Amino acid sequence: MPVATYVRDHVGRLYRVGETDVEASGRSRRTVLWAAWAAMLAAGIGQYGFGALIPQLRDRWSVPELFWALALWTVCQAGTAFPAAWLRDQKRLTSSGAMWIGAALCGAGLITLGQNQLVGYAILGGIGAGLVYATCVSTVVRWYPERVTRKVAFVSGAFAYGSVPFVLAAGFFFGGGFLVQAGVAIAAVLAVAGALVKDPPEHWWPPHVPPREWALDRARVPNRSALKEFRTHEAMRCGTFWWLYGGVAFAAAVSLYDLAYLPLFVGDKALGVVALATLAAATGTGRVLVGWISDRIGRRKALVWTLATGGLAQFVLLYSQNVPGLLIGATFAGLGTGCCYSLLVGVTREYFGEANGAQNFGVLYTAKAAGALIAAIVLASQGHTFAFIAAGVLGLAGAVLTGHLSQPGRPRL
Repeated sequence: MPVATYVRDHVGRLYRVGETDVEASGRSRRTVLWAAWAAMLAAGIGQYGFGALIPQLRDRWSVPELFWALALWTVCQAGTAFPAAWLRDQKRLTSSGAMWIGAALCGAGLITLGQNQLVGYAILGGIGAGLVYATCVSTVVRWYPERVTRKVAFVSGAFAYGSVPFVLAAGFFFGGGFLVQAGVAIAAVLAVAGALVKDPPEHWWPPHVPPREWALDRARVPNRSALKEFRTHEAMRCGTFWWLYGGVAFAAAVSLYDLAYLPLFVGDKALGVVALATLAAATGTGRVLVGWISDRIGRRKALVWTLATGGLAQFVLLYSQNVPGLLIGATFAGLGTGCCYSLLVGVTREYFGEANGAQNFGVLYTAKAAGALIAAIVLASQGHTFAFIAAGVLGLAGAVLTGHLSQPGRPRL
Protein backbone atom coordinates (compact mmCIF):
# COMPACT_ATOMS: atom_id res chain seq x y z
CA MET A 1 0.00 0.00 0.00
CA PRO A 2 1.43 3.43 -0.95
CA VAL A 3 2.69 5.57 1.91
CA ALA A 4 1.59 9.19 1.95
CA THR A 5 4.26 11.85 2.15
CA TYR A 6 4.06 15.60 2.65
CA VAL A 7 5.67 18.28 0.52
CA ARG A 8 5.60 22.08 0.57
CA ASP A 9 5.62 24.51 -2.31
CA HIS A 10 7.53 27.79 -2.68
CA VAL A 11 5.16 29.69 -0.37
CA GLY A 12 4.88 26.99 2.28
CA ARG A 13 1.57 25.32 1.42
CA LEU A 14 1.38 21.69 2.52
CA TYR A 15 0.37 18.81 0.22
CA ARG A 16 -0.26 15.16 1.04
CA VAL A 17 0.89 13.16 -1.99
CA GLY A 18 1.38 9.53 -2.97
CA GLU A 19 -2.20 8.22 -2.62
CA THR A 20 -4.94 7.93 -5.16
CA ASP A 21 -8.47 8.89 -4.21
CA VAL A 22 -9.49 5.26 -3.73
CA GLU A 23 -6.42 4.48 -1.64
CA ALA A 24 -6.98 7.55 0.52
CA SER A 25 -10.67 7.03 1.31
CA GLY A 26 -11.97 3.84 -0.26
CA ARG A 27 -13.95 5.55 -3.02
CA SER A 28 -13.28 7.60 -6.13
CA ARG A 29 -13.61 11.34 -6.07
CA ARG A 30 -15.81 11.16 -9.16
CA THR A 31 -18.37 9.22 -7.12
CA VAL A 32 -18.31 11.93 -4.45
CA LEU A 33 -18.64 14.63 -7.13
CA TRP A 34 -21.75 13.08 -8.65
CA ALA A 35 -23.26 12.43 -5.23
CA ALA A 36 -22.77 16.12 -4.36
CA TRP A 37 -24.26 17.10 -7.72
CA ALA A 38 -27.37 14.99 -7.09
CA ALA A 39 -27.74 16.43 -3.60
CA MET A 40 -27.56 20.01 -4.88
CA LEU A 41 -30.05 19.08 -7.58
CA ALA A 42 -32.58 18.21 -4.87
CA ALA A 43 -31.75 20.86 -2.27
CA GLY A 44 -32.18 23.84 -4.61
CA ILE A 45 -35.87 23.09 -5.07
CA GLY A 46 -36.59 24.83 -1.77
CA GLN A 47 -35.39 28.14 -3.23
CA TYR A 48 -35.99 28.12 -6.97
CA GLY A 49 -39.06 25.92 -6.80
CA PHE A 50 -40.77 28.24 -4.34
CA GLY A 51 -41.06 30.94 -6.98
CA ALA A 52 -43.29 28.64 -9.02
CA LEU A 53 -45.43 27.94 -5.94
CA ILE A 54 -46.17 31.60 -5.19
CA PRO A 55 -49.04 31.90 -7.74
CA GLN A 56 -50.45 28.61 -6.40
CA LEU A 57 -50.27 29.69 -2.75
CA ARG A 58 -51.80 33.16 -3.14
CA ASP A 59 -55.17 31.85 -2.01
CA ARG A 60 -53.65 30.94 1.39
CA TRP A 61 -51.23 33.83 1.98
CA SER A 62 -50.65 37.30 0.58
CA VAL A 63 -47.75 37.98 -1.78
CA PRO A 64 -45.77 39.97 0.84
CA GLU A 65 -46.16 37.08 3.30
CA LEU A 66 -44.88 34.63 0.71
CA PHE A 67 -41.99 36.89 -0.18
CA TRP A 68 -40.98 37.27 3.46
CA ALA A 69 -41.12 33.49 3.84
CA LEU A 70 -38.72 33.12 0.93
CA ALA A 71 -36.50 35.80 2.46
CA LEU A 72 -36.50 33.95 5.82
CA TRP A 73 -35.66 30.70 4.01
CA THR A 74 -32.73 32.45 2.36
CA VAL A 75 -31.51 33.93 5.65
CA CYS A 76 -31.58 30.48 7.28
CA GLN A 77 -29.87 28.85 4.30
CA ALA A 78 -27.10 31.41 4.01
CA GLY A 79 -26.66 31.73 7.75
CA THR A 80 -26.02 28.02 8.11
CA ALA A 81 -22.87 28.05 5.95
CA PHE A 82 -20.45 29.40 8.57
CA PRO A 83 -21.62 27.24 11.53
CA ALA A 84 -21.52 24.17 9.29
CA ALA A 85 -17.98 24.98 8.13
CA TRP A 86 -16.83 25.61 11.70
CA LEU A 87 -18.32 22.36 12.98
CA ARG A 88 -16.70 20.40 10.17
CA ASP A 89 -13.32 22.03 10.68
CA GLN A 90 -13.57 21.17 14.39
CA LYS A 91 -14.37 17.53 13.49
CA ARG A 92 -17.69 17.76 15.30
CA LEU A 93 -19.78 17.08 12.21
CA THR A 94 -19.01 14.65 9.40
CA SER A 95 -20.01 15.21 5.81
CA SER A 96 -22.44 12.29 5.89
CA GLY A 97 -23.94 13.44 9.17
CA ALA A 98 -24.50 16.94 7.83
CA MET A 99 -26.12 15.55 4.70
CA TRP A 100 -28.49 13.29 6.63
CA ILE A 101 -29.58 16.12 8.92
CA GLY A 102 -30.05 18.29 5.83
CA ALA A 103 -32.10 15.53 4.15
CA ALA A 104 -34.51 15.35 7.08
CA LEU A 105 -34.89 19.12 7.31
CA CYS A 106 -35.30 19.72 3.56
CA GLY A 107 -37.99 17.06 3.36
CA ALA A 108 -39.71 18.40 6.47
CA GLY A 109 -39.67 21.92 5.03
CA LEU A 110 -41.74 20.99 1.98
CA ILE A 111 -44.01 18.68 3.97
CA THR A 112 -44.80 21.43 6.48
CA LEU A 113 -45.49 23.82 3.60
CA GLY A 114 -47.97 21.25 2.31
CA GLN A 115 -49.59 21.37 5.76
CA ASN A 116 -49.96 25.18 5.53
CA GLN A 117 -47.02 25.95 7.81
CA LEU A 118 -45.15 28.75 6.06
CA VAL A 119 -42.65 29.46 8.85
CA GLY A 120 -41.85 25.76 9.16
CA TYR A 121 -40.92 25.66 5.47
CA ALA A 122 -38.70 28.72 5.83
CA ILE A 123 -36.78 27.65 8.94
CA LEU A 124 -36.55 23.88 8.49
CA GLY A 125 -36.07 23.94 4.73
CA GLY A 126 -33.61 26.84 4.85
CA ILE A 127 -31.35 25.27 7.48
CA GLY A 128 -31.49 21.91 5.71
CA ALA A 129 -30.57 23.40 2.34
CA GLY A 130 -27.78 25.39 3.98
CA LEU A 131 -26.27 22.23 5.47
CA VAL A 132 -26.42 20.44 2.14
CA TYR A 133 -25.01 23.39 0.19
CA ALA A 134 -22.11 24.04 2.57
CA THR A 135 -21.25 20.34 2.84
CA CYS A 136 -21.31 19.67 -0.90
CA VAL A 137 -19.23 22.73 -1.75
CA SER A 138 -16.58 22.13 0.93
CA THR A 139 -16.33 18.41 0.11
CA VAL A 140 -15.84 19.08 -3.60
CA VAL A 141 -13.21 21.71 -2.78
CA ARG A 142 -11.26 19.15 -0.75
CA TRP A 143 -11.43 16.51 -3.46
CA TYR A 144 -10.55 18.82 -6.36
CA PRO A 145 -7.98 21.28 -4.97
CA GLU A 146 -6.39 21.68 -8.41
CA ARG A 147 -9.70 22.57 -10.14
CA VAL A 148 -11.76 24.25 -7.44
CA THR A 149 -13.77 26.81 -9.40
CA ARG A 150 -14.80 24.54 -12.27
CA LYS A 151 -15.95 21.72 -10.01
CA VAL A 152 -17.74 24.03 -7.59
CA ALA A 153 -19.46 25.67 -10.57
CA PHE A 154 -20.53 22.24 -11.83
CA VAL A 155 -22.00 21.24 -8.47
CA SER A 156 -23.52 24.60 -7.48
CA GLY A 157 -25.11 24.94 -10.91
CA ALA A 158 -27.30 21.96 -10.09
CA PHE A 159 -28.70 23.96 -7.16
CA ALA A 160 -30.42 26.17 -9.73
CA TYR A 161 -31.19 24.13 -12.85
CA GLY A 162 -32.15 21.06 -10.82
CA SER A 163 -35.37 22.82 -9.89
CA VAL A 164 -36.55 23.19 -13.50
CA PRO A 165 -38.62 19.94 -13.52
CA PHE A 166 -40.16 20.93 -10.17
CA VAL A 167 -40.94 24.44 -11.44
CA LEU A 168 -42.74 23.06 -14.48
CA ALA A 169 -44.58 20.40 -12.47
CA ALA A 170 -45.62 22.90 -9.78
CA GLY A 171 -46.81 25.36 -12.39
CA PHE A 172 -48.93 22.93 -14.38
CA PHE A 173 -49.77 19.98 -12.10
CA PHE A 174 -49.91 21.42 -8.58
CA GLY A 175 -52.50 19.67 -6.44
CA GLY A 176 -53.23 17.91 -3.18
CA GLY A 177 -50.32 15.89 -1.83
CA PHE A 178 -47.83 17.35 -4.33
CA LEU A 179 -45.59 18.99 -1.72
CA VAL A 180 -45.64 15.98 0.60
CA GLN A 181 -44.58 13.66 -2.21
CA ALA A 182 -41.88 16.10 -3.31
CA GLY A 183 -40.57 16.39 0.27
CA VAL A 184 -40.28 12.61 0.64
CA ALA A 185 -38.51 12.29 -2.72
CA ILE A 186 -36.04 15.06 -1.90
CA ALA A 187 -35.24 13.56 1.50
CA ALA A 188 -34.59 10.17 -0.11
CA VAL A 189 -32.22 11.59 -2.74
CA LEU A 190 -30.27 13.54 -0.11
CA ALA A 191 -30.04 10.55 2.22
CA VAL A 192 -28.55 8.36 -0.52
CA ALA A 193 -26.13 11.11 -1.53
CA GLY A 194 -25.11 11.49 2.11
CA ALA A 195 -24.10 7.84 2.25
CA LEU A 196 -21.72 8.37 -0.69
CA VAL A 197 -20.16 11.68 0.35
CA LYS A 198 -16.88 11.41 2.24
CA ASP A 199 -13.95 13.75 2.90
CA PRO A 200 -10.38 12.95 1.83
CA PRO A 201 -7.50 13.11 4.32
CA GLU A 202 -6.46 16.65 5.19
CA HIS A 203 -4.17 18.29 2.57
CA TRP A 204 -4.75 15.38 0.14
CA TRP A 205 -3.50 16.07 -3.37
CA PRO A 206 -4.14 14.05 -6.56
CA PRO A 207 -1.00 12.07 -7.44
CA HIS A 208 -1.13 12.82 -11.19
CA VAL A 209 -0.62 16.60 -10.62
CA PRO A 210 2.85 17.65 -9.37
CA PRO A 211 1.95 20.15 -6.62
CA ARG A 212 5.08 22.30 -6.80
CA GLU A 213 4.84 22.73 -10.56
CA TRP A 214 1.14 23.50 -10.20
CA ALA A 215 1.91 26.14 -7.56
CA LEU A 216 4.52 27.78 -9.79
CA ASP A 217 2.09 27.84 -12.71
CA ARG A 218 -0.49 29.49 -10.47
CA ALA A 219 1.90 32.39 -9.94
CA ARG A 220 1.70 33.22 -13.66
CA VAL A 221 -2.06 33.03 -14.33
CA PRO A 222 -4.76 35.70 -13.82
CA ASN A 223 -6.04 33.97 -10.66
CA ARG A 224 -2.95 33.88 -8.48
CA SER A 225 -2.85 32.30 -5.04
CA ALA A 226 -3.24 34.36 -1.88
CA LEU A 227 -0.13 36.00 -0.44
CA LYS A 228 -0.92 34.70 3.07
CA GLU A 229 -3.40 32.58 4.96
CA PHE A 230 -6.02 34.83 6.57
CA ARG A 231 -8.06 33.80 9.55
CA THR A 232 -11.65 34.95 9.39
CA HIS A 233 -11.19 37.90 11.74
CA GLU A 234 -8.10 38.97 9.77
CA ALA A 235 -9.95 38.76 6.45
CA MET A 236 -12.76 40.90 7.85
CA ARG A 237 -10.29 43.71 8.50
CA CYS A 238 -9.54 43.99 4.78
CA GLY A 239 -11.45 46.43 2.61
CA THR A 240 -11.56 43.79 -0.13
CA PHE A 241 -13.66 41.57 2.10
CA TRP A 242 -16.39 44.20 2.41
CA TRP A 243 -16.32 45.22 -1.26
CA LEU A 244 -16.95 41.57 -2.07
CA TYR A 245 -19.60 41.24 0.63
CA GLY A 246 -21.52 44.22 -0.73
CA GLY A 247 -21.37 42.98 -4.31
CA VAL A 248 -22.74 39.55 -3.35
CA ALA A 249 -25.47 41.12 -1.18
CA PHE A 250 -26.72 43.30 -4.03
CA ALA A 251 -26.63 40.39 -6.48
CA ALA A 252 -28.58 38.22 -4.02
CA ALA A 253 -31.24 40.92 -3.62
CA VAL A 254 -31.74 41.14 -7.37
CA SER A 255 -31.81 37.36 -7.78
CA LEU A 256 -34.37 36.88 -5.01
CA TYR A 257 -36.63 39.58 -6.39
CA ASP A 258 -36.58 38.02 -9.87
CA LEU A 259 -37.25 34.59 -8.44
CA ALA A 260 -40.32 35.65 -6.49
CA TYR A 261 -41.87 38.29 -8.74
CA LEU A 262 -41.16 37.12 -12.28
CA PRO A 263 -44.15 34.71 -12.39
CA LEU A 264 -46.42 37.44 -10.97
CA PHE A 265 -45.08 40.19 -13.23
CA VAL A 266 -45.68 38.21 -16.40
CA GLY A 267 -49.37 37.75 -15.69
CA ASP A 268 -49.94 34.73 -17.92
CA LYS A 269 -49.52 31.65 -15.71
CA ALA A 270 -47.98 29.36 -18.32
CA LEU A 271 -45.60 32.02 -19.58
CA GLY A 272 -44.61 32.91 -16.02
CA VAL A 273 -43.69 29.31 -15.30
CA VAL A 274 -41.64 29.10 -18.50
CA ALA A 275 -39.86 32.38 -17.69
CA LEU A 276 -39.00 31.16 -14.19
CA ALA A 277 -37.74 27.83 -15.56
CA THR A 278 -35.62 29.78 -18.05
CA LEU A 279 -34.19 31.87 -15.22
CA ALA A 280 -33.29 28.78 -13.16
CA ALA A 281 -31.80 26.94 -16.12
CA ALA A 282 -29.70 29.96 -17.13
CA THR A 283 -28.48 30.41 -13.55
CA GLY A 284 -27.34 26.79 -13.29
CA THR A 285 -25.73 26.41 -16.69
CA GLY A 286 -24.30 29.92 -16.47
CA ARG A 287 -22.35 29.01 -13.34
CA VAL A 288 -20.50 26.32 -15.26
CA LEU A 289 -19.84 28.68 -18.19
CA VAL A 290 -18.69 31.57 -16.01
CA GLY A 291 -16.42 29.26 -14.00
CA TRP A 292 -14.70 28.23 -17.24
CA ILE A 293 -14.44 31.85 -18.44
CA SER A 294 -13.03 33.06 -15.11
CA ASP A 295 -10.10 30.66 -15.44
CA ARG A 296 -9.05 32.62 -18.52
CA ILE A 297 -9.87 36.24 -17.83
CA GLY A 298 -9.69 36.26 -14.02
CA ARG A 299 -12.32 35.92 -11.28
CA ARG A 300 -12.62 39.67 -10.66
CA LYS A 301 -13.36 40.54 -14.27
CA ALA A 302 -15.82 37.66 -14.58
CA LEU A 303 -17.58 38.76 -11.38
CA VAL A 304 -17.86 42.37 -12.55
CA TRP A 305 -19.27 41.43 -15.94
CA THR A 306 -21.79 38.95 -14.57
CA LEU A 307 -23.17 41.41 -12.01
CA ALA A 308 -23.39 44.14 -14.65
CA THR A 309 -25.24 41.72 -16.93
CA GLY A 310 -27.72 40.88 -14.18
CA GLY A 311 -28.35 44.57 -13.50
CA LEU A 312 -28.95 45.45 -17.14
CA ALA A 313 -31.24 42.43 -17.52
CA GLN A 314 -33.72 44.02 -15.09
CA PHE A 315 -34.38 46.81 -17.57
CA VAL A 316 -34.84 44.26 -20.35
CA LEU A 317 -37.44 42.45 -18.24
CA LEU A 318 -39.27 45.66 -17.36
CA TYR A 319 -39.54 46.99 -20.89
CA SER A 320 -39.99 43.73 -22.83
CA GLN A 321 -43.06 43.91 -25.03
CA ASN A 322 -43.03 40.34 -26.35
CA VAL A 323 -42.29 36.77 -25.33
CA PRO A 324 -38.79 36.53 -26.88
CA GLY A 325 -37.73 39.71 -25.08
CA LEU A 326 -39.05 38.38 -21.78
CA LEU A 327 -37.20 35.07 -22.13
CA ILE A 328 -33.99 36.85 -23.18
CA GLY A 329 -34.27 39.07 -20.13
CA ALA A 330 -34.86 36.04 -17.87
CA THR A 331 -31.84 34.31 -19.40
CA PHE A 332 -29.48 37.22 -18.82
CA ALA A 333 -30.91 37.83 -15.34
CA GLY A 334 -30.12 34.23 -14.44
CA LEU A 335 -26.65 34.42 -15.96
CA GLY A 336 -25.86 37.66 -14.18
CA THR A 337 -27.19 37.42 -10.66
CA GLY A 338 -26.75 33.75 -9.84
CA CYS A 339 -23.24 33.13 -11.12
CA CYS A 340 -21.49 35.09 -8.39
CA TYR A 341 -21.89 32.17 -5.98
CA SER A 342 -19.79 29.79 -8.06
CA LEU A 343 -17.06 32.44 -8.34
CA LEU A 344 -17.22 33.30 -4.63
CA VAL A 345 -15.45 30.10 -3.54
CA GLY A 346 -12.51 30.70 -5.87
CA VAL A 347 -12.25 34.40 -5.06
CA THR A 348 -12.28 33.68 -1.32
CA ARG A 349 -9.48 31.12 -1.57
CA GLU A 350 -7.37 33.21 -3.93
CA TYR A 351 -7.69 36.38 -1.86
CA PHE A 352 -7.69 35.04 1.70
CA GLY A 353 -6.01 31.64 1.45
CA GLU A 354 -7.05 28.01 1.59
CA ALA A 355 -6.43 26.98 5.21
CA ASN A 356 -9.54 28.80 6.46
CA GLY A 357 -11.29 28.91 3.11
CA ALA A 358 -14.49 27.17 4.24
CA GLN A 359 -15.07 29.49 7.20
CA ASN A 360 -14.17 32.62 5.23
CA PHE A 361 -16.57 31.54 2.50
CA GLY A 362 -19.23 30.86 5.13
CA VAL A 363 -19.02 34.43 6.41
CA LEU A 364 -19.05 35.93 2.91
CA TYR A 365 -21.98 33.71 1.96
CA THR A 366 -24.08 35.41 4.64
CA ALA A 367 -24.17 38.32 2.20
CA LYS A 368 -26.92 36.33 0.54
CA ALA A 369 -28.98 36.71 3.73
CA ALA A 370 -28.31 40.45 3.74
CA GLY A 371 -29.47 40.56 0.12
CA ALA A 372 -32.68 38.75 1.07
CA LEU A 373 -33.47 41.42 3.64
CA ILE A 374 -32.73 44.19 1.14
CA ALA A 375 -35.08 42.57 -1.36
CA ALA A 376 -37.83 42.10 1.22
CA ILE A 377 -37.63 45.60 2.67
CA VAL A 378 -36.90 47.72 -0.39
CA LEU A 379 -37.93 45.88 -3.52
CA ALA A 380 -41.03 44.00 -2.41
CA SER A 381 -42.59 47.05 -0.77
CA GLN A 382 -42.92 48.98 -4.04
CA GLY A 383 -44.59 48.52 -7.39
CA HIS A 384 -43.07 46.46 -10.20
CA THR A 385 -41.70 49.44 -12.12
CA PHE A 386 -39.83 50.90 -9.17
CA ALA A 387 -38.64 47.47 -8.02
CA PHE A 388 -37.21 46.43 -11.39
CA ILE A 389 -35.43 49.78 -11.79
CA ALA A 390 -34.09 49.55 -8.24
CA ALA A 391 -33.00 45.97 -8.85
CA GLY A 392 -31.16 47.06 -11.98
CA VAL A 393 -29.39 49.82 -10.08
CA LEU A 394 -28.42 47.37 -7.32
CA GLY A 395 -27.00 44.93 -9.85
CA LEU A 396 -24.89 47.63 -11.45
CA ALA A 397 -23.81 48.87 -8.01
CA GLY A 398 -22.64 45.35 -7.21
CA ALA A 399 -20.50 45.39 -10.36
CA VAL A 400 -18.97 48.70 -9.26
CA LEU A 401 -18.19 47.33 -5.78
CA THR A 402 -16.51 44.17 -7.08
CA GLY A 403 -14.51 46.28 -9.52
CA HIS A 404 -12.55 47.50 -6.48
CA LEU A 405 -11.37 44.00 -5.56
CA SER A 406 -7.67 43.31 -5.25
CA GLN A 407 -5.64 40.69 -3.44
CA PRO A 408 -4.75 41.89 0.07
CA GLY A 409 -1.07 42.77 0.12
CA ARG A 410 -0.60 42.82 -3.66
CA PRO A 411 -0.36 46.17 -5.51
CA ARG A 412 -3.16 46.80 -8.01
CA LEU A 413 -0.72 47.60 -10.86
